[in-house]
Amino acid sequence: MTQSSTKVLGPVQGGNFGWPFAAGMLDMAALSYKEAEYFLEGEAVRYRSVEGTEQERSGYWQAEVAGTAPFKTRFLVYHPADPADFNGTVVICWNNVTAGHDLFQADSKELLENGYALVFVTTQKAGITGLPPVHQGLAGWDPERYPDLNIASDDYSFDIFSQAAQAVGPNRQTGSIDPMSGLDVKRVIAQGASQSAGRLATFINAVAPIHNPIDGYVLQIYFGRGTPLEVGETLVNINSPQPGNPADRLQGTNLLREDLGVPVFVVNSELEATACRGVRQPDTDRMRFWEIAGTSHTSVQARAIRQRIIDRDKLVSKKADPRINAIPIGPVYDAVYYHMQRWLTEDIAPPVMPRIDFQEGTSQPVRDEHGIATGGIRLPQADSPLGQNSAIPLSEDIFALLGGSCAPFSKEKVLSLYGDKASYLSAFEANARAAVARGVIMPRVVEGLSVEASETWDRIVG
Repeated sequence: MTQSSTKVLGPVQGGNFGWPFAAGMLDMAALSYKEAEYFLEGEAVRYRSVEGTEQERSGYWQAEVAGTAPFKTRFLVYHPADPADFNGTVVICWNNVTAGHDLFQADSKELLENGYALVFVTTQKAGITGLPPVHQGLAGWDPERYPDLNIASDDYSFDIFSQAAQAVGPNRQTGSIDPMSGLDVKRVIAQGASQSAGRLATFINAVAPIHNPIDGYVLQIYFGRGTPLEVGETLVNINSPQPGNPADRLQGTNLLREDLGVPVFVVNSELEATACRGVRQPDTDRMRFWEIAGTSHTSVQARAIRQRIIDRDKLVSKKADPRINAIPIGPVYDAVYYHMQRWLTEDIAPPVMPRIDFQEGTSQPVRDEHGIATGGIRLPQADSPLGQNSAIPLSEDIFALLGGSCAPFSKEKVLSLYGDKASYLSAFEANARAAVARGVIMPRVVEGLSVEASETWDRIVG
């Protein structure tokens, strides 16, 4: 809970590969950024629910310290090389370990072109030990670089994340090793996606009321349920057979508390919007819920980026089905960071966006004549469609559930809708500019989206 005994060690160098696990693929030096990896070592506390209370739907959970254990983990830092380029904001990521190793993406143009610092923290045991049958955590991937990392249990992850945030925050104890290189940090934004969003939800509801070093939270592709405070030795393994339909395990169960006085921004695809149907919260001066029609938990584009890291780091991973959803959420994430920065620095709240429409009394989205969900944030791929993109899975297994699907239209349908390529691209670009005007994508992405749309047309029409 405090930094008094926490040590920052590093920068970490060497190892079998010579680079940090899952490091970004961009040339950071060309972007005038520095990359460095550090160890964080100390004692962490674990929490439990106060006797007589539980993690109830309201989100106003009561927790207390239940024990301590030593830990040693790593975090990866990117920050502007020139202090004059730093905007004062650190985005600290709770690394996702669903795959049995750290997952994160350090490639946001919004963040890297506008002077943010990025910090990626290994907070959970699986990030170090990996998961069976293929142990691809830090210890197995490069035992020379990561010889003695240790997290006793995910129960300690909440305090480890808190200590990492303190170690890079405005009140850090710099000592002889400052991972922020003396930068004048003003604020810290916490980010977590999927499983990590669920852990951040528990942090918000149970831990932040006790100790909160975070100025704002971004929960991406969040299923509407916090994780337990206590799991002991259990490691969540997506590959483990479990009874029932996987979709039933991804239903929202709790709200996010709203008394912390800091912004909370939830941004969901169609899949998580469906899961959160029963725990949606109204937009307020400190809460935003965005839902993006026609998208799913992951996409062809996101998996292609991840595959490059998997190939470089020689990891074993299930290949993505090429028929999964083809509308990436990444451009919306960039807009979210733009709005979060203004929210924190200028008190300008992000725009309120419509929610996805659902059939009355059900968790089934209303769909238009093209099979695309109505309502929600409209990206140009949904408003100028060349296929049905949705969260409808290709099969019932968990990986298919996350991927959704893309069913391209026939050549005949595309030509009947748009006439010719020039007319289609004109409509697409108009819808892209409309999305920029609504504040859900940034101007810089329009050109790339248009190029991709042109290539998709060519694949269908020839």
